[in-house]
Amino acid sequence: MFSWIFFAWLLQNHKVSSDTVHVTKNFSACYYLISEEFHHEEDVMIGAFFPLHTLYTEKKKPHSTKPYVYLDYYIQYNFKNYQYILALLFAIEEINRNPNILPNISLGFDFYNNEYTERNILRFTCRWLTAHVKRAMIPNYTCKRRNVIAALTGSSWITSAQIGTLLQLFKFPQITFGPYEPTLSDDGQYSSLYQMAPKDTSLSLAIVSFMVHFSWSWIGLIIPDNHKGNKILSEFREEMERNKICIAFLKMIPATWTSYFTRFWENMDETNVIIIYGDIDSLEILMQIIGQRLLTWNIWIMNNEPHIIELSDYFMLDSFHGSFIFRHNYRDNIEFTKFIQRVNPYKYPEDIYLPKLWNFFFKCSFSDINCHVLDNCKTNASLDLLPSFIFDVVMSEESTNIYNGVYALAHSLHQMRLQLLQMQAFENGEEMVFFPWQLNTFLKDIEVKDKRNLDWKQTIDTEYDILNLWNLPKGLGLKVKIGSFSANAPQGQQLSLSEQIIQWPEIFSEVPQSVCSESCRPGFRKVSLDDKAICCYKCTPCADNEISNETDVDQCVKCPESHYANTEKSNCFPKSVSFLAYEDPLGMALASIALCLSALTVFVIGIFVKNRDTPIVKANNRTLSYILLITLTFCFLCSLNFIGQPNTAACILQQTTFAVAFTMALATVLAKAITVVLAFKISFPGRMLRWLMISRGPRYIIPICTLIQLLLCGIWMATSPPFIDQDVNTEDGYIILLCNKGSAVAFHSVLGYLCFLALGSYTMAFLSRNLPDTFNESKFLSFSMLVFFCVWVTFLPVYHSTKGKVMVAMEVFSILASSTALLAFIFGPKCYIILLRPEKNSFNHIRKKTQSRRKKSPKM
Repeated sequence: MFSWIFFAWLLQNHKVSSDTVHVTKNFSACYYLISEEFHHEEDVMIGAFFPLHTLYTEKKKPHSTKPYVYLDYYIQYNFKNYQYILALLFAIEEINRNPNILPNISLGFDFYNNEYTERNILRFTCRWLTAHVKRAMIPNYTCKRRNVIAALTGSSWITSAQIGTLLQLFKFPQITFGPYEPTLSDDGQYSSLYQMAPKDTSLSLAIVSFMVHFSWSWIGLIIPDNHKGNKILSEFREEMERNKICIAFLKMIPATWTSYFTRFWENMDETNVIIIYGDIDSLEILMQIIGQRLLTWNIWIMNNEPHIIELSDYFMLDSFHGSFIFRHNYRDNIEFTKFIQRVNPYKYPEDIYLPKLWNFFFKCSFSDINCHVLDNCKTNASLDLLPSFIFDVVMSEESTNIYNGVYALAHSLHQMRLQLLQMQAFENGEEMVFFPWQLNTFLKDIEVKDKRNLDWKQTIDTEYDILNLWNLPKGLGLKVKIGSFSANAPQGQQLSLSEQIIQWPEIFSEVPQSVCSESCRPGFRKVSLDDKAICCYKCTPCADNEISNETDVDQCVKCPESHYANTEKSNCFPKSVSFLAYEDPLGMALASIALCLSALTVFVIGIFVKNRDTPIVKANNRTLSYILLITLTFCFLCSLNFIGQPNTAACILQQTTFAVAFTMALATVLAKAITVVLAFKISFPGRMLRWLMISRGPRYIIPICTLIQLLLCGIWMATSPPFIDQDVNTEDGYIILLCNKGSAVAFHSVLGYLCFLALGSYTMAFLSRNLPDTFNESKFLSFSMLVFFCVWVTFLPVYHSTKGKVMVAMEVFSILASSTALLAFIFGPKCYIILLRPEKNSFNHIRKKTQSRRKKSPKM
């Protein structure tokens, strides 16, 4: 909190709102004396080539009194990079205090500023190798003997490659602290170059896992237009395709922005989440433009934090509030933070940058003696008072690499000295002679202070810290660790996040979404759109009896046959078992009708038994009438087998009792019809016909026909008997239990046989319909057979067009209808005469009717 309050005060009290120091009359002449180097002299020297400031010259017009100063130029400092020098100094002081490493030898360093121009970089490198000869830099020659052991280069891999091209000629050890670069790992071209930074082999996996966690599938990607950008693009595409994440747009960071500037920012609002990959140097201009354009509606996912170059652009952090930074995991060095708090210009007078920092930020004035002494300084002035986006006291990743690189050099030099002591004998006062290229053998594999084994050529990353950038209140610029990623962790446990402390950009009140199409809710599935990415789709409802209980599913899942889909098609529920039960209204109605008709048939039997000696009962073959009525009773009762929960026995009884009962009924009707024909149609019967009439042969038709039907049923039951079946499709939410007929051929054969008997009975009755007799029932027999035949012929198509309980009810209805037709048309008229017209049921009435018919006969 104090940092950003202090920073606000700083801006109010400085007319210049920038760390870009313009050379004007208002500033001390000390700012004209910009040196590109300084030295911390000790026994063994390390060359440090760091980018700390850049001198921009617009007009090369010399100053009137100071020809080395140009009037129109300005210097751009990057105060964040000053931590590199402090990390180097901190590591060197630790090693020099440690008696177990390089006893009696102290380390120092030569600092040279990198201006990102190849000419100056090579010039400073040659000056360092030739021992500060400014005017004459002669290769392979030093004007004085100096123990220089290695060069520390960075943070750009380009500058490291330029320096490495020169140092490789002498096999001079070079350690780079910038991001890992595959080009620099070429042993043939850079055999003495060692990279401290780990590879980014798991970065794409870490970032994609992070996006999967928040269900972000529509992502923008900004990468540098070089070989490294192409490589990371391939890795991102592979991981994204595996996790069904699409690239909304791809922007390549150009080397120059002149012609590409306007087109670069097109379609930037297509997605909420944008990945920015690159090193600090390649992203410098991009980060400044993003901050200046105030793109506050985007979530930026970066592998490097945004650097503030100018203090006037401190508000650019608004564009990055709520963004995320992925950096390699390393331990925070508390001692380094304490070391920074103690740093001041008086402690390190050779440092050319500390006096300028104190003058600019703490209002100290330069002394008249020289530009390295300050007056009127506050005693409590310290670098840890500066805001973190200006100068961070927490050791950065690059500073950690510098720290480890210095320790690697110290350990290598220590091991080499021990080996030389064993091989050479030195007299008192004689210095040990060694050459820098000898360190290469020991730098191949060395153990540094934090006990990490460094395989210089195969260093890989396994863990990342995930930082959330907070900029509320304005200018805070705080990086808060909100999670981590470990590639070595078990699947599903690689990503660890503390979501409750994440701050999102101000326009989002909740976890933002980044999708091309809205998610398909449960009950719907995705349908890809032509010529669109797989992340762009439309939602369509699941088909019948299919569900999707998750969002954004590609295919709906069909419910098992024992389950049904709910209305929303989001869950499968178990189906209830259903059958034509007695409790159902339909089952109850059919059962009631069957019982009533059975009772009615029994009542008719009683009437016939009671009036068995009356003419109407005797005239129509009393025995066959009794058999037919009893058979009809069983026909009505057999329909009850179709109602209730089916079982194997019930399924078999349904068809056998139905077939046998109706066969006996139809056979009885056929016997009655044949009896009438034999009695009245044949005027002069022969012996055979006479024997049939006397022996009552038509009665044998009943057992013969029944035996034929029993044979058919036996074959049916032996080959493919009925069994319990389930109908899961007819009614939603129900499994209908019913009896499967088994063999369809056998079932239709039984029905066909019944229809054949009905047709035969109808034919015989039709032939005797006009025979003269008082109680001739042939007309009623023919009409009942006609109705019976129509019922079962109609039954077949209707039966096959219905399903479930309706199909069972249809069969029961056909049984009751056909049985009722036989009962009503054969016995209805007789019961009418017996009960309502008893005067017609007498022998006197028969005689009168016969005499009347005889009197009319001659006239006819």
